[in-house]
Amino acid sequence: MEISAHIVKELREKSGAGFMDCKKALAEVGGDLDKAVEYLKKKGIADASKKSSRITAEGLVASYIHMGGKIGVLLEVNCETDFVAKTETFQTLVKDIAMQVAAAKPLYVRREDVPSDIIEKEKEIYKIQAKESGKPEKILEKIADGKLEKYYSEICLLEQKFIKDPEKTIEQVVKESIAKTGENISLRRFVRYELGEGLEKRQCNLAEEVSKELNK
Repeated sequence: MEISAHIVKELREKSGAGFMDCKKALAEVGGDLDKAVEYLKKKGIADASKKSSRITAEGLVASYIHMGGKIGVLLEVNCETDFVAKTETFQTLVKDIAMQVAAAKPLYVRREDVPSDIIEKEKEIYKIQAKESGKPEKILEKIADGKLEKYYSEICLLEQKFIKDPEKTIEQVVKESIAKTGENISLRRFVRYELGEGLEKRQCNLAEEVSKELNK
């Protein structure tokens, strides 16, 4: 069933959970708002979201090198205490996310980080494409918004599908770790390097190779 933006917004206000979590919860319970709230609570997502205002000044800056030095990632993930930063749960999360960055090539951590001019440019392209394909003028905006959601899921780390479990997004993986550790966890920033990127060289899809190797 189609989940309206209005009911997703209402669930976000009730639960404090993220956009994708709310949308999935509503889809799972057939659009019932109260059941969606319960769903989020059972998953620990609502409780995790309540911790999002807590200050995260500890954590790790981790590096990940792959493909014999052809891809490198620097990643900062924060938590509340040094104790949690040293736990296996937190360190596994950091490693998994660094591998995700290497394989999936996100450009931003969250959708709020995407510059408004890029968003407007993308929407305009989608509208033009829809119009040229013969779609009615009155639904161009809706089509563009739908394609923009897909765009976010490709370029925003938190909204990407987790390479180790495509049934989850990275945001959901982080929320699960928050529930396990009892502390707020936030992805602050990352940098991804690819050997020869931007230079004239033999074309090869290193990201695809990384993803295949990680899923062996």
